[in-house]
Amino acid sequence: MDQFNLSYPRSADQIVIAQNALIRQVYAWMGGGLLVTALVAMVTVSSPALINAVFGNRLVFYGLILGELALVFAISGAINRLSASVASLLFISYAALNGITMAVIFAVYTAESIGSTFVITAATFGTMSAYGYLTRRDLTGWGSFLFMGLIGVVIASVVNIFLQSSAASWIISAAGVIVFTGLTAYDTWKIKALAAAGAEGRKPAILGALTLYLDFINLFLMLLRLLGNRR
Repeated sequence: MDQFNLSYPRSADQIVIAQNALIRQVYAWMGGGLLVTALVAMVTVSSPALINAVFGNRLVFYGLILGELALVFAISGAINRLSASVASLLFISYAALNGITMAVIFAVYTAESIGSTFVITAATFGTMSAYGYLTRRDLTGWGSFLFMGLIGVVIASVVNIFLQSSAASWIISAAGVIVFTGLTAYDTWKIKALAAAGAEGRKPAILGALTLYLDFINLFLMLLRLLGNRR
């Protein structure tokens, strides 16, 4: 998010106002994205035809996954070249596609465990995001450590697709919870720092929302693997 035009002199009060304004926009967009994902997931799981079309054909399912990745890279890598309207549309489109692919959790886990895990995720996310926003510590050092942890979780997850080890899956999920809990605080702190440096408007808000949305969704999925009751 440091690709935006930054740095112009402002008073301490102006910086605080800018930080509060940006973080409100970020949370609003993130909350909207989560709502879109939840609604699309419920619509998908309630339609046998949609379920069969998406999960009965591997090409369709993996095509959706690739589409999600393409949207994430498009928003993150081309945010400066996109208009605010296009960036908004891409973010909502990503949230909707993610809702379609996440519908599978309703077929795997009970509704009660999905609901309880969501509450736990929201409480954990809220606590760590508040810490990231309110702390006076410099969290720069967290970035490289958490990034290495994220790479490790991704590689281990890919390897375990072939190993199919339940013990490894538990360890990977536990590590993922730690990584995405830390990333929630770090990314919130980074958004606050970005606002202090002069970033403002819808585009940095959308990029920040995408970052925190990914932290929330991945934290939720990792916790669901650990705590969820399967059907």
